[in-house]
Amino acid sequence: MDWNHLSSIDQLEAIATESFNTPQVLFKHSTRCSISSMALNRLESSTPPTGVDFYLLDLLQHRNISAAIAEKFKVHHESPQVLVIINGECTYDESHMGISMDEITAQTA
Repeated sequence: MDWNHLSSIDQLEAIATESFNTPQVLFKHSTRCSISSMALNRLESSTPPTGVDFYLLDLLQHRNISAAIAEKFKVHHESPQVLVIINGECTYDESHMGISMDEITAQTA
């Protein structure tokens, strides 16, 4: 899995802009949560779709970015949470045990 690390609120605008060309996937990960670690491991052990950019957010280090994501893409904050951004909008979000690469692939096809 080739993650881009999400570490700045300024990246959100670039992600929204790039989503008009390439689907963007954001994974909000809590390093202290066993469910989040399980979801991350499931994603990393799966084959990601091609032509999709993947971003990893460490929630414990960047709570402000998580809040900005919820506001910008109009989603309720969850942890762990995956969001698919297409054409500047969140077209899919899922949390906890519902996170799967198969669903991400289906949403980005």
